[in-house]
Amino acid sequence: MAAVVLDDKSTPGPSTSEPGSAKSKFAAALKHEERLKKIKELQLKRNEARKLNHAEVIEEDRRNKLPENWQSRKARAEWILDDEEKQKKAKADGYDYDRVKRLDVTAEDADRWDRMKKKKQNPDQGFSSYEDATVRQYDRLTKQMKPDMDEYETQKATIDEDDFYASSDSLYHGCHKPSEKSVDRMVEDVYKTIDKRGKYSRRRKFNDDDDIDYINERNAKFNKKAERFFGQYTAEIKQNLERGTAV
Repeated sequence: MAAVVLDDKSTPGPSTSEPGSAKSKFAAALKHEERLKKIKELQLKRNEARKLNHAEVIEEDRRNKLPENWQSRKARAEWILDDEEKQKKAKADGYDYDRVKRLDVTAEDADRWDRMKKKKQNPDQGFSSYEDATVRQYDRLTKQMKPDMDEYETQKATIDEDDFYASSDSLYHGCHKPSEKSVDRMVEDVYKTIDKRGKYSRRRKFNDDDDIDYINERNAKFNKKAERFFGQYTAEIKQNLERGTAV
């Protein structure tokens, strides 16, 4: 019996391209799925950003419709509510709220608040008129005065009631006699005012382009006074002297 020899090249076998094509299809499906997942995430983020922007626009419109001092009023109202709660708590615990509140205040804050309080009581708005300056000085001096209750009771006992509680029809002249302490305080204040005025010096403008027609400071003041009183009469003579055409 003759043996049949088959050629290896003609023998059918499994194809090597089929596993490679399956792998490429699987990789493409995975990449497509990842892309779809990323697109969905981007869409969710876009929707979330759209909602946040819409909410922020509504909130901004609401803030624009509020009064200008709404933030300060809100902060003030919150501070009042918090302060009332602290007062109730201190009262329930049997503590003095003023003392408890001062425990949280530093020395720098207390000093700053004291300066601000003094400025509000008598603010210095600059010179406007002599009347306003006098009123401000009067307010400052009256706030420094401290009543002497012992002297008050003494005068009340010695002076007649109609004169003590004076009205527009009362004749109070000659009934009041100031104490030595009051006189000394007045004298001390007068000396302080004189000393303060002596240290005050108004800065005067100096012009470098002005003519130097003096030899010292005293002569400069004298020339200014002479110019103030006689300048209009001697202006032509001075000009002729400077030009050299004086007769």
